[in-house]
Amino acid sequence: MNSTTLVQKIWNFCHTLRDDGVGYGDYLEQLTYLLFLKLAHEYSQPPYNRETHIPKSCDWTSLRGRTGEPLEAHYLKVLHRLGEEPGMLGAIFFKAQNKIQDPAKLARLVQMIDAENWIGLDSDIKGDLYEGLLQKNAEDTKSGAGQYFTPRVLIEAMVECVRPEPGKTIADPACGTGGFFLGAYDWLTREGVQLNKRQKEFLRHETFFGNEIVAATRRLCLMNLFLHNIGDLDGEPTVDRSDALISEPAQKFDYVLANPPFGKKSSMTITNADGEEDRDALTYERQDFWQTTSNKQLNFLQHIVSMLKATGQAAVVLPDNVLFEGGAGEKIRRKLLETCDVHTLLRLPTGIFYAQGVKANVLFFDARPKDGKVQTQGVWIYDLRTNKHFTLKTRPLRREDLQEFIEAYNPANRHKRKESERFRYFAYKDLVARDKASLDIFWLKDDSLDDLENLPSPDVLAQEIIDHLEAALLSFREVSAALPSSKSD
Repeated sequence: MNSTTLVQKIWNFCHTLRDDGVGYGDYLEQLTYLLFLKLAHEYSQPPYNRETHIPKSCDWTSLRGRTGEPLEAHYLKVLHRLGEEPGMLGAIFFKAQNKIQDPAKLARLVQMIDAENWIGLDSDIKGDLYEGLLQKNAEDTKSGAGQYFTPRVLIEAMVECVRPEPGKTIADPACGTGGFFLGAYDWLTREGVQLNKRQKEFLRHETFFGNEIVAATRRLCLMNLFLHNIGDLDGEPTVDRSDALISEPAQKFDYVLANPPFGKKSSMTITNADGEEDRDALTYERQDFWQTTSNKQLNFLQHIVSMLKATGQAAVVLPDNVLFEGGAGEKIRRKLLETCDVHTLLRLPTGIFYAQGVKANVLFFDARPKDGKVQTQGVWIYDLRTNKHFTLKTRPLRREDLQEFIEAYNPANRHKRKESERFRYFAYKDLVARDKASLDIFWLKDDSLDDLENLPSPDVLAQEIIDHLEAALLSFREVSAALPSSKSD
């Protein structure tokens, strides 16, 4: 069976299950459990003969020999037992549940997976199949999975600008389903790149490190990596099921590529050496942070700085408020410009994220040794927002939309850049002289304010209105949450 036929087969069965109320997310989870067990079974056979550490009573053979209610009952026992195992097994099956209530359809899914030799499939085919399901799941707005999904063309562009090198570590403190890891993996294994044996081993086992606080999302990430030949069946996962903000990083990394959660407020308050804040929330103790704030993005930005080696590089998706917010935001921006080389800012258009109301940017910066000098000479800003109109359905962001930015970034030698209509340079002294050291800078004229004859299509206009209203609501919620309580003693 070729890859196209297999993908269609998988999709068709997903549609059948959706009629029973099983969404893409639930289908993906069940597919993850069963695919993992089938792959483990294949690896345990000749010529591989690998020790998979899966108990005999819970292996693939024990599933495919049953049908009907006995299969359903046994499947529940398997999920529970494997969730208690250590390593990759326990990570994949952590708190696993059976969401397919029809035993006949569960049996059909087992038979469908059993019919294929999955190891024999190219990792690109397996990976593309799984990535396709992840994207469909993100598009299902009711599931809320879109918050974990960064547009893949944006990831590709960020990776192409940073150009990670073989033999170096890559981290993402909020890795979702692993999009940035796979983008970097594709770059490191692109056509024309020749990796030696040591580099291949490093890429598979020692390159990628992440955190994902949501167990189900972490599970999808681990399987996504595994199907792309990253990690080991019986190894320890390098994606931790933990909140990255809870403590200082135990390891420093060469690269951080990330799109931290967009929600403004954290459920906890970060407190630094200046003292605790009086909040009705749990408190993290982070002596390495510059400022105390309950703004999640500002905390992730500070955390990412602390994750980098002295020669480390970062590319991070951040919402607009990080660029202009006062108080702790201003102090963090000034400290970032002072201690890191903040060299490039990409202003992203609206309508490209599954989460609505997102006005975002990509900030590129390099760590620098602590020598007391100001490290940022100036910031190059590329405006991909003004007079640009995108929607997820009718006009999605494409690779060619980012090509001009990549060329302007000039990854081969970013010290030889040229200004253009959309690409401007702003010196450090001018930036810190701005009100609140704001990086929220635009210079292009918005044509839609004057040209009423050539407005964007109604669906684009509607989406942009929604994005603006959602962004305003987020700001109002932030203000409301910061107001003192009116409760009397």
